[in-house]
Amino acid sequence: MRAVVQRVSRARVTVGGEITGEIGKGLLVLLGVSIRDTEKDALYLVDKTLNLRIFEDAEDKMNLSLLDIKGQLLVVSQFTLFGDATRGRRPSFIDAAPPERANHLYEAFVAEAGRQIDGVQTGRFQAMMNVELVNDGPVTILLDSEKTF
Repeated sequence: MRAVVQRVSRARVTVGGEITGEIGKGLLVLLGVSIRDTEKDALYLVDKTLNLRIFEDAEDKMNLSLLDIKGQLLVVSQFTLFGDATRGRRPSFIDAAPPERANHLYEAFVAEAGRQIDGVQTGRFQAMMNVELVNDGPVTILLDSEKTF
């Protein structure tokens, strides 16, 4: 499972002009699920994401987590995180989980995050979405449950 974690001052997702998720200060997570992922991967990434110390403390050092600041979380599914463009010019998505499996693990991630913080927001799985954000910093961190980076 892969996540692109962006520290934001605000973010929102719309589908067909309808806002499906919107947050203020917190994290926008673009989440991709691979064919090898399990619920263990989802739990690992939730823990890593919520405890990632990328918010400033009183001394302006990145030392606080989303849990510490009681920030908000917006989770957006993005199978293209498993696009492989090492050969040719058209990405291959053979490592991305099939939709039913990916949705199950995406929902597991969202549910576990929701048990730990209030007001988790989401996009809409398998929909064409518009994602708007103000990246604060900018701060962007890449996470992978297989720890490849």
